[in-house]
Amino acid sequence: MKLELQTERLFLRPLSLDDLDLTIEMFTDPDVTRYVRQVDSSENITNNLPRYIRRCGGGCIGVWCVMDKHSHEKLGTAVLVPVPVKSDEIDWERIEGPDIPTGDIEIGYILKKSAWGKGYATEAAERLLRFAFEDTPLREVAATIDDDNDNSRKVLKKIGFRETGKQLAYGKENCPFFRISHEQWLSHRAAG
Repeated sequence: MKLELQTERLFLRPLSLDDLDLTIEMFTDPDVTRYVRQVDSSENITNNLPRYIRRCGGGCIGVWCVMDKHSHEKLGTAVLVPVPVKSDEIDWERIEGPDIPTGDIEIGYILKKSAWGKGYATEAAERLLRFAFEDTPLREVAATIDDDNDNSRKVLKKIGFRETGKQLAYGKENCPFFRISHEQWLSHRAAG
């Protein structure tokens, strides 16, 4: 399975230990982490990066580094990972072995500030969703956002996700939840 993905402007490849600079830049910035996690220290990020690069399901579950295809600048990350339910953090221990973890698999994305407002989140998420439905056995993909994150809500709806109400995720009772099935994705693509 080819895990390196391309769009017109972007190149997505599995996150690696060489991406410590990007992860520190993003996860120490309170504006970037506002809707997704607490700001972290460079030391914690360095210690946890080996967990963040874990993959399973033949490599199709994990984190991708999103890069500018022409300049090779690292812009952010995009993920296909198990949705945590009672915990406020992804259970990285579930991302191991040849199988796809049970439960909902979510798509997500985080971009550094200099990459905001350029359509990169939509482009990266759309490509990763295509990968999920064309190259993996996934029949449905989920997403969840902070209730105040209107930009992510717009991205998800633009690529065909449907808001399905609120449910327990990331240890919070009322997280806005989104889903798209393989059939819905095909219809959305056909409608263009």
